[in-house]
Amino acid sequence: MTVCTGNICRSPMAEIVLRDRLDAAGLGDSVVVDSSGVSDEEHGNPVDRRARAVLAEHGYSTGVGHSARQVTADDVGSRDLLLAMTTRHARGLRDLAGRVPGDATIRMYRSFDPAADGLPENELDIADPWYGGPHDFEVCLAQIEAAADGVVEFVRARLGVPTDT
Repeated sequence: MTVCTGNICRSPMAEIVLRDRLDAAGLGDSVVVDSSGVSDEEHGNPVDRRARAVLAEHGYSTGVGHSARQVTADDVGSRDLLLAMTTRHARGLRDLAGRVPGDATIRMYRSFDPAADGLPENELDIADPWYGGPHDFEVCLAQIEAAADGVVEFVRARLGVPTDT
């Protein structure tokens, strides 16, 4: 599960990119990818129109049918991997994780970006495009794409699926 603030920009963009990459890696039928937000402020809303536009420009699904929702303690307890877009989101997920049984791995999404290797957690935030323009959505998508293959390899290893040679 990818997690951002309102579940209309960053986390659904990451969900769509990850689903695409996992499908391309032959893992799409082995995992469930979804998204949520730490806030309920956008509950029921679709993917932001600017996020849909940048996704479409890059050949991805536009998230039609997406309905924003808030992450719950049950979500945290039932997921194997939760990918936070910012340190604030990671803190919220860790707080929820402390209330439920389970052993979900909570990681910063950008921690899977090879270019971010070694950066402290507080420098791994995915830029919030909400208050910006098209360029900000491009930057956000680039950050998401840069970490996506690392997430796929992490999932592949967790599933015990060898890398194709």
